Amino acid sequence: MGTPRISFEFFPPKTLEASFRLWDTIHTLAPLDPRFVSVTYGAGGTTRELTREAVGTLHKATGLNVAAHLTCVDASRAETLAIAEQFAAAGVTEIVALRGDPPKGTGGFTPHPEGFADSCELIAALAETGKFTIRVGAYPEKHPEAADSRADIDWLKRKIDAGASEAITQFFFEAETFFRFRDACAAAGISAPIIPGVLPIENWTGARKFALACGAQVPAWLDDAFDKAMRDNRHDLLATALATELCSELIEGGAEDLHFYTLNRPDLTRDVCHALGVMPRVTLRDVA
Repeated sequence: MGTPRISFEFFPPKTLEASFRLWDTIHTLAPLDPRFVSVTYGAGGTTRELTREAVGTLHKATGLNVAAHLTCVDASRAETLAIAEQFAAAGVTEIVALRGDPPKGTGGFTPHPEGFADSCELIAALAETGKFTIRVGAYPEKHPEAADSRADIDWLKRKIDAGASEAITQFFFEAETFFRFRDACAAAGISAPIIPGVLPIENWTGARKFALACGAQVPAWLDDAFDKAMRDNRHDLLATALATELCSELIEGGAEDLHFYTLNRPDLTRDVCHALGVMPRVTLRDVA
């Protein structure tokens, strides 16, 4: 089994305490030499400025290859592209382009009157600038708003054709879920790399709620395993073992890259990476 290339997702801090947690996360994970790290946008673009600041600071202070999330929500085309230009001016030339979730309580996604209608329009506009490497989201299980799984694959093909070079999947709990999706994408003519997204389970109750909200199927055996582990105070041990096993199966099945959703909590992700043979390679400096 080869050693995978890895990447991490962080979210921008909203409080001083959260800022310290983010820097602790980066200090813990940066020595693992990730291929890139991404910084999220909140629902409805609520963390737009926080994301821009975090991306710029991370890039400047750590030298990590930072990919900024950018969405279509609640902004005009001009405003969205102006943010992209700010990223480029700060030396950040990688973007994870997403439609984005609507603001909470507003129902479904409604395009801004002067905004991009969907992620494909955003991707095409970013690609036209010639300044960015563009990654997009992919859904190995049916997106809650999709008509069926085939629609998710069709959308992904449109996003790749619009100018994206790679896709990162939503998290899932069984390797076979990813393999079925990967094979279906290949059959549909999608040749761009598809990176499996992995969620190390820091808190099963929270992860389960998150999964149900985004359409990820929760296997009955997983519910049973965590119920027993929590009764026996073995939650973290089980979480580490399951994430490591999932990643090992993905690698054995041909995955060369893994993208970890860290939730700004680094220890479990670090332990899984170590178990996979990903060891510290560099020293992080100037983080304070």
